[in-house]
Amino acid sequence: MMIVAGIIKPIQELSQVTRQISQGDFSARARTDTNDEVAVLADSVNSMTESLEELVGKIKEEELHIRSYLEIQQVRYRDILEYRIDIAPELYRYKILKLTLQPLVENSLYHGIKYKRAKGVIVVTGKLLGDTVLFQVQDNGVGMEKEELDNLRSEIMKPCQDTGKGFGLANVNERIRMNFGVEYGMEIDSAPGQGSSA
Repeated sequence: MMIVAGIIKPIQELSQVTRQISQGDFSARARTDTNDEVAVLADSVNSMTESLEELVGKIKEEELHIRSYLEIQQVRYRDILEYRIDIAPELYRYKILKLTLQPLVENSLYHGIKYKRAKGVIVVTGKLLGDTVLFQVQDNGVGMEKEELDNLRSEIMKPCQDTGKGFGLANVNERIRMNFGVEYGMEIDSAPGQGSSA
């Protein structure tokens, strides 16, 4: 019984740790103080969790990452750029992949606002729809023709290494799908003179 307990207890502890990780607690760590296969597995789980912890940051931090970026760009393009950020406070307890929103904001600025002949506006919003977190980056820039939009949509769905255009957006889409499932990802809408949203 002691031998069986010695085997079962570490497995139960490892199971508890993986349950915590699956619920978003990336600070959880498994014990690795034995010299068996469970310790090897626990060490692998810990390495995976550390990688996830580095990859995932709080939504609040991303909002501050984005706000600072836009403040800098507003100084640089003070005659053509305004921005608003509206992230629902209830989202702050959730996690987001780092560098998810900034590529979208950069795309709005460099491909939409810079070529507009009047002051442009970028609006970043975040809200909770049921159990799904929805972010949107909208601009009132020059927009895209249907052919250009269709090409960009096609490029974004490709693996990063295979895309020739929209690499940053393809990277965001690929990382979202890899981490949360293929049912998630990014959609882009645009019309000439009406701006773009992603």
